[in-house]
Amino acid sequence: MAAVEIEQPGGPEVLRPVERPIPMPADGEVLIRVVAAGLNRGDLLQRQGLYPPPPGASDLPGLEVSGLVAACGGGVEGFAPGDRVCALVAGGGYAGYCAAPAAQCLPVPDGLDLATAAALPEALCTVWTNLVERGALRSGDGVLIHGGASGIGTIAIQAARLLGAASVFATAGSPGKLALCSELGADRAVDHRNEDFVRVVKDATGGRGVDVILDMVGGDYLDRNIEALAVGGRLVHISFIAGSRICADLRPVMTKRLTITGSTLRGRSAADKAAIVAGVRAALWPHVAGGGLRAVLDRGFALSAAADAHRYMHEGRHRGKILLHTGWHPSGNDPGEETGT
Repeated sequence: MAAVEIEQPGGPEVLRPVERPIPMPADGEVLIRVVAAGLNRGDLLQRQGLYPPPPGASDLPGLEVSGLVAACGGGVEGFAPGDRVCALVAGGGYAGYCAAPAAQCLPVPDGLDLATAAALPEALCTVWTNLVERGALRSGDGVLIHGGASGIGTIAIQAARLLGAASVFATAGSPGKLALCSELGADRAVDHRNEDFVRVVKDATGGRGVDVILDMVGGDYLDRNIEALAVGGRLVHISFIAGSRICADLRPVMTKRLTITGSTLRGRSAADKAAIVAGVRAALWPHVAGGGLRAVLDRGFALSAAADAHRYMHEGRHRGKILLHTGWHPSGNDPGEETGT
């Protein structure tokens, strides 16, 4: 099968198209003939040598895929060859075939384009485990989502609304990204380049602040996030684009009884991931099937052009998800030539 491997840690140029044997599904796994793979920041970190795959996972990058079930390992229930699926995986997505635990697969509804489905598993699972499990989002809460026009952010805005948030704020850095956040359901899209999100949130909430903040920036955002939180608020970190080492004043954390937490997804146990996917399937997947929660696609690249896709993500101009297309589709049409979706 065609695949893309990381020759050595480095820039996008170290991504190399290769031929690899088709993996065999183990017990409890399905083999997926891949139509598309979602591009995630974790892929960039792995390529740089900063986010190695967990023990036993494929060395190939790629944390989410969509396609058709080609074969089932022993003990698999609920899926059969020919089923349309998307899946959360710990690696191996940059390939023509990918083995995935059946418990981490989601059935793709008839109304959802199969390639588009590749944009959903990682973002939905990240949002679920961090907004709901770590952030304890409750109906009536106020929520602030940083990076609202990113793949995670676009899903988080929609999910917060569907889960009952009373108000949703989102930060972004360009007019187009701000407009997208508003279109997806943000009550107020904040231009982080020209506005102070703390002041905007405080003014809009009568000085109270928000209950949950989903942060992928880190760095000097910590003190400002703490200031923007209401009493009893929860700050959830999922990345640290501006740096992971910080210095903060703990007094407001104590006086406001705040919770500061965070998580990663890739290294979680199979049982943890299965539970997260089950939560997504029960609470959010019906909205995907009904059209109330959608993936926002920026553009697609051919799998063999993965290096160009990485360069594009590094530029930070994308809105929503970037996909890698294998060039195979059960319809016979190759969506890998499509760009600018």
